[in-house]
Amino acid sequence: MSKFRLWIQRKRVYIPSLFVIFMTFVMAYHSYKPLPEGVSMDGEVRYPQNIEFLYDLTYKQPNGEIKSEQHIFPSIYKAIEDAESFIVLDMFLFNGYYDENRNFPKISQKLTDKLIQQKKKHPDMKIIFITDEINTTYGSHPAKEIEELKKNKIEVVETNLERLRDPNPLYSAVWRSFIQWFGEKGSGWVRNPFAETAPKVTVRSYLRLLNIKANHRKVVATEKTTIVSSANPHDASGFHSNIAFSMDGNIIGDSVKSEQAVSHFSKGTDKFPAFKQTREKKSPISAQLITEGKIKTHVVNEVKAAKNGDTIWIGMFYIADRDVVNAITEAAKRGVVINMVLDPNQNAFGNEKNGLPNLPVAAEIEEIGEQNITIRWYKTGKEQFHTKLMMIKKHDKSIIIGGSANYTSRNLDDFNLESNVIITAPVDAPISKDVEAYFKRIWNNQNGSYTAEYKEHQDKLPWLKYIVYRIQKVLRFTTY
Repeated sequence: MSKFRLWIQRKRVYIPSLFVIFMTFVMAYHSYKPLPEGVSMDGEVRYPQNIEFLYDLTYKQPNGEIKSEQHIFPSIYKAIEDAESFIVLDMFLFNGYYDENRNFPKISQKLTDKLIQQKKKHPDMKIIFITDEINTTYGSHPAKEIEELKKNKIEVVETNLERLRDPNPLYSAVWRSFIQWFGEKGSGWVRNPFAETAPKVTVRSYLRLLNIKANHRKVVATEKTTIVSSANPHDASGFHSNIAFSMDGNIIGDSVKSEQAVSHFSKGTDKFPAFKQTREKKSPISAQLITEGKIKTHVVNEVKAAKNGDTIWIGMFYIADRDVVNAITEAAKRGVVINMVLDPNQNAFGNEKNGLPNLPVAAEIEEIGEQNITIRWYKTGKEQFHTKLMMIKKHDKSIIIGGSANYTSRNLDDFNLESNVIITAPVDAPISKDVEAYFKRIWNNQNGSYTAEYKEHQDKLPWLKYIVYRIQKVLRFTTY
């Protein structure tokens, strides 16, 4: 055999082998690379003097009319109006695009106006707005509300998602190696995923979207209060059911610190407002800011610590993380009573969905036949039960965890940016009573129609959906 032919045969082996090695390295590194400093934060235990549970609920009244109670953004607007020193916000969805012929609340514009008004009222006030690249469809076009903020000297930081780990490694390795270098800007011709009326986008923007990662936080901080929420300032999300917690005290400083970390690795401003910590007197009610993977640690540990006689309430938009699901089913076997209110995942902004992941996960839990677990579905129309909340009621105290994070691997395994708060309080404290009253209201359909029995959406394991769910989990080509 000639040397040339031997060289060619070796190349046929070496080149594909080197390609596989290279792609494997890219996948492995970007799935497990070090997180930016300040991400996956376990804040100190704080003792706020004032802590309030807020919620939005959309439901059917006894007379058949649909009612939407809105408490979260009115509280955010009030916090902005009361601010005198600084305002820091981190919001995922922030736009007014939608196709439906429906009168949605103009949340995005109202929030924009409130911030601009406060900046004009206090010209020297530091206002920083952190958001996700999705609102410009990953740099494909300018966003109206964001441009208004910039024109009024409000600092806007778009999160650099490339610094985060890749939840979709099979695709992201290809994108990072061969596609990202072409950018996303340009004259787009493809329909915007938000609405037909939104600016057209480039194909490259969709290719970036398929990396499936986000700054999913919803946080507001001023010198007087911080609000940690599950609600987006997004018009088409205006009727979603959501929750939030408003707190004062030193936890404000933790919120500011966690957002400064995002701005820093996103090449935004490092000149964040200084929050002066004060000496807090220890009290029976505590609050702790937790972000990203630390949320999962607390959720799983608290569920594992629950004992016979305790009750766990869960209200969740998405539940799919295996560690969380396993902890819940094991707790039920120990005698813990678990009541779950889930979104049926059948609607997203007027478009029909296939019920993933909640339908197959709920069916799996139901198949176990554990009598201590009861599942009810929130009765959604075109809106979503977008709540992310858990309460563990013990004989002497309640442990409450809520914020932006769904119980999915994408939200809990250090892929997305998320922000939650864990609250510990006596069972007779107002915050404990308020959260328990919220759950009992929607569970028992008090003065309205909120939830339905499990069998109303399914009475057996949807095997095809379950197979699709498991395949997606293995390949990690999924939003959950």
